[in-house]
Amino acid sequence: MSDTDAGPDASAASDGGGGWFEAPPADATGDIDSETESDDAATAAAAAGVRDGSAAAPADWPARAVESGFADDADEYYDRLKAATTRATREAVRERERADDAQLIHAVRAMDDAERVANELAERAVEWAGSLFDDVGSGVDGAREIAARDPENEVERRAVSLAQRAAELDDERAELAETIGRIAPAVAPNLTEMAGPELAARLIALAGGLESLAKKPSGTVQVLGAEDALFAHLSGRAPSPKHGIIYTHEFVRGTRPADRGSAARALAGKLTLAARADHYAGERRAQLHDDLRERMATIRARADDGPSEGGDSGGAASDGGVDDE
Repeated sequence: MSDTDAGPDASAASDGGGGWFEAPPADATGDIDSETESDDAATAAAAAGVRDGSAAAPADWPARAVESGFADDADEYYDRLKAATTRATREAVRERERADDAQLIHAVRAMDDAERVANELAERAVEWAGSLFDDVGSGVDGAREIAARDPENEVERRAVSLAQRAAELDDERAELAETIGRIAPAVAPNLTEMAGPELAARLIALAGGLESLAKKPSGTVQVLGAEDALFAHLSGRAPSPKHGIIYTHEFVRGTRPADRGSAARALAGKLTLAARADHYAGERRAQLHDDLRERMATIRARADDGPSEGGDSGGAASDGGVDDE
């Protein structure tokens, strides 16, 4: 942030008032980096002025800060500005990390990590136990069977213990999925109803937050999760991807291959609108869901009419609009 646009209100530059530095209490003196209580309060108040302030026009803020007694010279003014902007940035990041959609992102990433590690441990436990026991199953289910055995020696105890850890991580994954199912409808009601809790959480995570998702064009939403394929296309090594993670949605996965591109585009358009409704309004929009069902019925009806000429040529991702229509 420059010092020319950090005033506390729109009239600061024209009515003789001060800038963001008027916010600190009058008794806050001394070096801004000192650990005294008054200076900490001064920095906090200045940070609030930086975050919330604005000015209608630029002004000679260093000179005004010196005139007001906030700083002895321009160098001290800039030192205080740096401290205030640094604190304001940290507070903004802290608030963002505590936001509900950020917690949803943490939950879905933790669920994926738990699933991945559980599968890896289960594979290792099954392979190990296969050299110790007869009739060992596979995957996490096989690990659960191993975990229920009574070991007879140290080696068997370690193999059984490893299988127990895999089973516990799989249980944790299931509990995280339940948590996502409870959090997602509160964070993004329209997106969750349209995509389901887990897909909604993954879309928000891939976009970097609900606000970021709401600001993306539908063509970008359509290929979220297919970045490798998209980069290959941009470098001329592959065709344009028709869908990313939204392929897991029944409306795309359950549509015949020839129409999946159109289905993905239609779904991405409605998911984009749903994310925007959730971020900007926070209210359920029933018409969005009705429109999507109607559009998908139209696309799937093509199967009854036979293959269309040229196949599904309109299914590639596009940043043009927010819908397939």
